[in-house]
Amino acid sequence: MTARVTLTTVVRSTLFAQALGVLTVVWGLLSLASVLLPYRKRFWFVSRWNVATVWLLRTLVGLDYRIEGTEHIPDTPCIVFCKHESAWETIILPIHFAPQTWVLKRELLWLPFFGWGLALLAPIAIDRRAGKTALQQIVEQGRERLARGAWVVVFPEGTRVKPGARTRYKLGGASLAAATGSPVLPIAVNSGDYWGRNSFIKHAGTVRMVIGPLIDTRGLSAGEINRRAETWIEDAVQRIRAHPSGRTAA
Repeated sequence: MTARVTLTTVVRSTLFAQALGVLTVVWGLLSLASVLLPYRKRFWFVSRWNVATVWLLRTLVGLDYRIEGTEHIPDTPCIVFCKHESAWETIILPIHFAPQTWVLKRELLWLPFFGWGLALLAPIAIDRRAGKTALQQIVEQGRERLARGAWVVVFPEGTRVKPGARTRYKLGGASLAAATGSPVLPIAVNSGDYWGRNSFIKHAGTVRMVIGPLIDTRGLSAGEINRRAETWIEDAVQRIRAHPSGRTAA
């Protein structure tokens, strides 16, 4: 879907950017005080930024969302594999999978205010140039986060991709799943249709987030885990785009 950019869209996007900037500075400073709280309470406090941002998107931009497939969410945390088309999913997922940690590039922690809030939530921050060392960090730290009862969110493509584009799924999250036997919960989104990669413009509409059946990873190699997750996610993304306003069977 290619939405037309209108003057209203530009104005709404500008108002959102200004409001988000103020919110991020204020909440980034307030979040520093939460370092004294236990991890779960600290996560709840910091992630109120996410809740407020969703409200801003709905109110100023007209961008809402709906979730399908919630019946597939297990009672205990596992590894989440999510399609990555936009900053949108990084805002939404912490609201629905809490507490959680992410596999992310360590440079994000250096960002003023926003990065400070991220650092308080114990992410798995890696140097992507470190090769096998980075993979070991994902497995070791991911195992510890799962043991403490946190969801581990992975964007297996490693970066945001344009709507309709595909890139090779990285082995980090799949290696963690293979090492721990934790199931993988696949998620497909069409967020890039409304909030493009690195785009200032946000379009009104309803993002669909579809959650798929759990993938039992016991006895599977990292490559096979990736293959199964990629097949379900990419097929689901195509179904969403074929029927953007209808329900997509998981």
